[in-house]
Amino acid sequence: MESINTNMLVAIMIISVLAIFMELGSCKVQFIFGDSLSDVGNNKYLTRSLATANLPWYGIDFGNGMPNGRFTNGRTVADIIGDRMGLPRPPAFLEPTLTEDIILANGVNYASGGGGILNDTGNLFIQRFSLYKQIELFQGTQTLIQNKIGHNASQKFFAESNYVVALGSNDFINNYLLPVYRDSWTYNDNTFVAYLMETLGKQLKLLYGLGARQMTIFGLGPMGCIPLQRVLSTSGDCQDRTNKLALSFNKAGNNLVADLTKTLPNSNFKFGDAYEVVADVISHPVRYGFNNSDSPCCSFGRIRPALTCIPASSLCEDRSKYVFWDEYHPSDRANEMIATEIIRKLGFLYNGTNLAPSPAPAAAPSSGD
Repeated sequence: MESINTNMLVAIMIISVLAIFMELGSCKVQFIFGDSLSDVGNNKYLTRSLATANLPWYGIDFGNGMPNGRFTNGRTVADIIGDRMGLPRPPAFLEPTLTEDIILANGVNYASGGGGILNDTGNLFIQRFSLYKQIELFQGTQTLIQNKIGHNASQKFFAESNYVVALGSNDFINNYLLPVYRDSWTYNDNTFVAYLMETLGKQLKLLYGLGARQMTIFGLGPMGCIPLQRVLSTSGDCQDRTNKLALSFNKAGNNLVADLTKTLPNSNFKFGDAYEVVADVISHPVRYGFNNSDSPCCSFGRIRPALTCIPASSLCEDRSKYVFWDEYHPSDRANEMIATEIIRKLGFLYNGTNLAPSPAPAAAPSSGD
């Protein structure tokens, strides 16, 4: 009888320990800071913003197929990485239904289309959240959670959460490379990248001071090859200077993140760089199952660049064969390849119950050409 009771006690202890681990695993959430590549709906609540994804055909391959604030036909890279890690998808900060309980269960996404590392970046879009503004909003979130669960529990919650920082392309495309911005004549290519790194370093340290310990910073892809950049060239080729700026940003960003990880106690910062694989996809699309890597799936006939996808736009026949959804943003399938490469490089592990990806229709609706 004593042996049976002992075995039962051991079994109960094992079950209890497993339950604790399951509970800890299930409460891991993400806080995402980014631009339109990660925005899941913040900008649709910025009523004066010119950077929005509120119209069809955005979101056509996500959920009910209606616009949801994502600047693509389906999922973002952050969506896919979170799904693969078994993490819940964090809602937009400006979502009216957001509550403390939802934050505790899902985290928050502060990403804003047109936003950048620098405060001045993207001001042509009128309204958008820069990274500093997103961090300010995060501070407000911390106050809410602290009031809800107390100081110690709040500190533990934020220290155990995952953080994603994914900005930078707008600082070049919608700032430095446009002559209307002061930065275009204040800096040269090298000093502007150094300026971005100095600013980003301060921002990452600020997040660290607010409790962020596990952080992934995304690098830039070959932004000189997005359709918007190609169409600005008479040859239709990638913009070599723009791509070199992305490579310089990635090299400096990788060094910055490595230095911060060495100097900030208990920090686990990673730099996610998918530049090479994306460049190879663009150079050899057929090798990866695409048939177009130089023009958008959603376009307004021969009028280019049509800076956004609108209901009057035409859709390509098969969205899974296009690398780019619109003039700026990758398609769902391209995002999946980017996410897979980042996961491979950084060794992210599955951490729970995976969310099923939104299925993509086999073909475009009747508006396709």
